[in-house]
Amino acid sequence: MASTHELGEYLARRPRRADAQRNYDALLSAAREVFGESGVNASLEEVARRAGVGIGTLYRNFPSRRELFEAVYVDEVQALSRSVADVAHLSPWDALVAWLNRFVAYAATKRALREELAYDSEVFRRCRTEIYAAGEPLLSRAQQAGAVRPDTSFDDVVRLISGIVAFQFPEPGQRDRVLAIALDGLRYPPAFA
Repeated sequence: MASTHELGEYLARRPRRADAQRNYDALLSAAREVFGESGVNASLEEVARRAGVGIGTLYRNFPSRRELFEAVYVDEVQALSRSVADVAHLSPWDALVAWLNRFVAYAATKRALREELAYDSEVFRRCRTEIYAAGEPLLSRAQQAGAVRPDTSFDDVVRLISGIVAFQFPEPGQRDRVLAIALDGLRYPPAFA
């Protein structure tokens, strides 16, 4: 399994100097915002402008649009994976639900980036492995506690969530309600045996 460290090494373009690191981080943050607002065809000049750097600095850090997409995507996957620690103190069911809610929020905002990346690309495969490595132990812990159906795999959960995320809801609250209904279906014992 790929670890967060291995993913970081895969895209190891992070500068060593403090000022260069600030520029890199500002570019990632700006790209996340701009792609979220305008999609994958957003202007790279706008990314540079919001980061407070010149376009040359953007291209020095990210020689192609795709490399910027990949860096944003990997950065978000790493943040999602690290967030497991934020829910570790919760009961097994609450920890799983809290993390899955974060996963849904992440997936909903990254749809355009995922579409731009090839599903069979090395970056996508490593990110998928990273997400599974973070989520599977949460599911397993909830199953061992008797809170989640034992016949459910993390892949089942990801597919369930992917279906919810793929649908366009007229209001954000509706997505949250549909997710809550779907997650209730994971509870053990099942309503219908």
